[in-house]
Amino acid sequence: MMTGRDRPPFTAGISSDLPSSARHRAVTASEIDRLEGRDVSTHTLKASTDRGRAGDKIFSGISLTAGILILAVLFSVAVFLLVQAAPTFTADPTEITGGNGFTSYILPIVIGTVIAAIIALVIATPIGIAVALFISHYAPRRLARAFGYVIDLLAAIPSVIYGAWGYIVLAPQLAKGYTWLAENLGWIPFFTGPASQTGKTMLTAGIVLAVMVIPIITSLSREIFLQTPTLHEEAALAMGATRWEMVRMAVLPFARPGIISATMLGLGRALGETMAVALVLSPGALGASLIRTGNQTIAAEIALNFPEAFGLRLNELIAAGLVLFVITLIVNMIARFIITRHKEFSGAN
Repeated sequence: MMTGRDRPPFTAGISSDLPSSARHRAVTASEIDRLEGRDVSTHTLKASTDRGRAGDKIFSGISLTAGILILAVLFSVAVFLLVQAAPTFTADPTEITGGNGFTSYILPIVIGTVIAAIIALVIATPIGIAVALFISHYAPRRLARAFGYVIDLLAAIPSVIYGAWGYIVLAPQLAKGYTWLAENLGWIPFFTGPASQTGKTMLTAGIVLAVMVIPIITSLSREIFLQTPTLHEEAALAMGATRWEMVRMAVLPFARPGIISATMLGLGRALGETMAVALVLSPGALGASLIRTGNQTIAAEIALNFPEAFGLRLNELIAAGLVLFVITLIVNMIARFIITRHKEFSGAN
């Protein structure tokens, strides 16, 4: 029986007319070329793999550096606010603005900030979601594209423009309505008179903030609505659901985390807005009425008084900024908690 060692070399594809020595040399050269080609291919694949690993390491390092940089900036801002605000917490209460300590000074401003933000969200959230639904599921394609451009443009307008519009156009028009509210609904604490004759009230500030927040909520909600799986929508329609029932059963549950994120982002914009509020709000003592002159927000308080502040007054304003920083951080944490609870509706699931 012939063993593998005794078998003649493979001569497929080699002309039988050649002498045996020539055929042997041809087969040997062919095998060498094939093995060398395999070595070259292996070497090329290994080099490509090494380059891919190097690219992954570089990208991973850049991402890690960016994450650390964000945390470092956040930490440095917190440390700066704490160090600069410390004299306010240790000073004599009579030296603080108002003469009753920092808590009595900052609490009315915090309440004013929250009230303005709540007014803005109450107005902006339903309008923003409704506009987003219209653009994504009801409007014709060309009209939806035009509306999307307009919404993005509104989101890019500087806040000082909104403030100037509110001061020059909106406030004088609302002053007439405030007078009517005071005369007919004055028994409601929010509409207690006398109404402001200039229209520069907390309600005006809330409306201006709502106009500024609507593009943010609309733009983000629209993108989330458009990511709803088509199979979910078609399944709802196939079962006989109307367009609204399809939106209610398929689109809104899927987009719930995104809507919450958009709303919280709008809330952050409303809490930290400065120039628009400073232009349309006449500062004063805290009051329940939204149509009277008075109330103030943290951001507007800092913007109006910071240029002339020095000494302990400067520390007071920085301490007010620290309070706003904490409020914003708490709002973001609450939003993250809510989104985590509803993560089963995310696109990944």
